[in-house]
Amino acid sequence: MARNRLRRRLREILRREVLRNLPAIDLVIRAKRSAYTASFADLRAELTAAVETLT
Repeated sequence: MARNRLRRRLREILRREVLRNLPAIDLVIRAKRSAYTASFADLRAELTAAVETLT
């Protein structure tokens, strides 16, 4: 159940904020165990910061 919730949260962050700023690429996200307990805001901040280094 926690795994699916984390997947939904990451997918939503990617859909809303990250993918529209990237060209068509394959992107693999590998979450650490600490991501299961992180807040949505923390996940969003870390994911967007990580993707910004790609662009």
